[in-house]
Amino acid sequence: MANRERKNELKIYLSDKEQYILEQKVKISGMKSKSTFLRRLILYGFVYDIDYSDLREYNATLGKISGNLNQIAKRMNATGNVYKADVEEVKKLMKQVWDTQLAMLSRQPSMKQ
Repeated sequence: MANRERKNELKIYLSDKEQYILEQKVKISGMKSKSTFLRRLILYGFVYDIDYSDLREYNATLGKISGNLNQIAKRMNATGNVYKADVEEVKKLMKQVWDTQLAMLSRQPSMKQ
């Protein structure tokens, strides 16, 4: 314990209800411990729960498009031809990207000025 970076202990008392609320918020946040949760709250004044699943899906779709575009470019360079099926595949993947972007935007909280 001598090599600890954080040497100042904080002891607080909570009611049963407050303890329950803290535990639920820590669980929802996905953080490893109450200490981590409370430190983030102290340092930044708030804790965000961010769902990155849409972003992972978006990046996967972009990766597919990138791979397909590379294959199409290789075929074009090798044969000098552009195939209709290749163009249709790119259009389909671009629609997936567009749909994912729209889904991500629709889930964002609206900002009021």
